[in-house]
Amino acid sequence: MQTRTLGNSNLDVSTIGLGCMGMSYGYGPTADEQEMVDLIRTAVDHDVTFFDTAEVYGPHANEELVGKALAPVRDEVVIATKFGIYHDDEGNQVLNSRPERIRKSVEGSLERLQVDTIDLYYQHRVDPDVPIEDVAGTVQDLIEEGKVRHFGLSEAGVETIRKAHAVQPVTAVQSEYSMRWRRPEEKLIPTLEELGIGLVPFSPLGKGFLTGEIDENTEFADKDFRTIVPRFAPEARKANQDLVELLGEIADEKNAPPAQIALAWVIAQKPWIVPIPGTTKRSHLQDNIETAEIDLSPGELQTIERALSKIEIQGARYPDELEERTGR
Repeated sequence: MQTRTLGNSNLDVSTIGLGCMGMSYGYGPTADEQEMVDLIRTAVDHDVTFFDTAEVYGPHANEELVGKALAPVRDEVVIATKFGIYHDDEGNQVLNSRPERIRKSVEGSLERLQVDTIDLYYQHRVDPDVPIEDVAGTVQDLIEEGKVRHFGLSEAGVETIRKAHAVQPVTAVQSEYSMRWRRPEEKLIPTLEELGIGLVPFSPLGKGFLTGEIDENTEFADKDFRTIVPRFAPEARKANQDLVELLGEIADEKNAPPAQIALAWVIAQKPWIVPIPGTTKRSHLQDNIETAEIDLSPGELQTIERALSKIEIQGARYPDELEERTGR
């Protein structure tokens, strides 16, 4: 596994990371803890060094899982987590990035992750009630105190990124980005390139859709987040099969699974992009890791681009109330 540097920082990570959310949260029943510990350690054995979690996943259970799995190899890996969304006593998600809340969050995350320092600490979503300068200043204080090494933002708008970066350099921005969601190419990616900030795409496989294993007849578990996503409505899944078919054609030519082509495409866009596909299956993990060895030539990328330009993706990526939290 090769490594990449996130932007102009000194934070080097494996070319492909591992998003751990789905092991505890968001995609149906919680996976067996020991199996997920073994999966994370298998990733480490295959030179994956970049692991992503958040305070709200579980809640707390995912950080505890990641901390347990990575404790024996703490000095060999980079752990990213997030603040700014938590569950209240009634189980409701609360958006809060006030300085006092950030400080409470960081202490909880440090304990659950079993670490002295968080390598990369993202604001999970921008809080419209708290100036981003106050958020960046608080994280700057945590960096000076040795509790955090690098500052990140998740799903933030470009003006917010600029304001935050002026106070405390932003190492990475996390955003959805894939063949199925290319809006970051309009403003986000050019801004990150200008400022020297890395991009960490989550859902680089379109929440599983780009694997070719989902169609209009697929049924999701009751607690699967995709049951409320317009893009995963049966009619949208059917309409978007053109993209899956395109991936299948390229995959056949390269003798590789469609998921590897989708991931390789993301990696090929910029040398400072590091996707974090999530999985609970060892076979999928192996496929994702092997993607780092796939090289898409300039000609192949041009062919893909021409084909993608003719495909119009159907369905919104979030329900309205969740989309409103992004791009602020």
